[in-house]
Amino acid sequence: MDGVLATRNATVTVETGTEQRTILHDITVSLSSPTTAVLGLNGSGKSTFLRLFNGLSELSSGGVTVHGVDVYTNIRAVRQQVGLLFSDPQAQLIMPTAAEDVELSLQHIKDRDARRAAALDALRARGLEHRATDSVFSLSGGEKQLAALTSVLAVEPRVLLLDEPTTLLDLRNRLRLAALLKDLPQQLVISTHDLELAARCEEALVIHEGRLLVQGPAGQVIDAYRGWCAGGFPDPWQPSVLEVSHTDGQVDE
Repeated sequence: MDGVLATRNATVTVETGTEQRTILHDITVSLSSPTTAVLGLNGSGKSTFLRLFNGLSELSSGGVTVHGVDVYTNIRAVRQQVGLLFSDPQAQLIMPTAAEDVELSLQHIKDRDARRAAALDALRARGLEHRATDSVFSLSGGEKQLAALTSVLAVEPRVLLLDEPTTLLDLRNRLRLAALLKDLPQQLVISTHDLELAARCEEALVIHEGRLLVQGPAGQVIDAYRGWCAGGFPDPWQPSVLEVSHTDGQVDE
């Protein structure tokens, strides 16, 4: 279905030495909002869940679709439509300079001069043209994140996945990134501990111990999550997922 990211009984199990560990358990969810926040404690499975939608998480069973396309049978096509921004931009910037990194995303432009011009235009739009030819190691944390985002957006994906994008940013750069994301046309799914950023989303969900705990309007889900962090989480192994009412904002058991 157009505009929908969906999982059906998605399970991810990995080998850890002599044992197997299940990171995601039987998750079925449909994301249709323009902006969705994914919340959860460290180790809950947020990043693994996020990466299902571009095929970076190795699916053990179940299914995942992006706008009606099966991810794991069409990985190359899906990755052309789904961009991923890492929490640590240094791990994503693989070329010596920001301009070269953006150019790498613009390989479909065959003329070298035209490709460089397009890269500089993209960096100019993010306020980074003056750092275009500087070493990526000399950029500030905020500049690195903007450079990485520019590279991801250069291929014009329909969906943008962001894995804890504000973790390494100071307040000014967190606010700057939030304002930038607000104006993007892409469908956004953001894994985050930043509840201010999550509150800017239309929808949110909570993953706890590898299971989907709740999904609903962002404000109500965030309130429920705050309460659980302070007073304890409900049992994620119960057969029914908690729901947040879209009418009264209450969490239904």
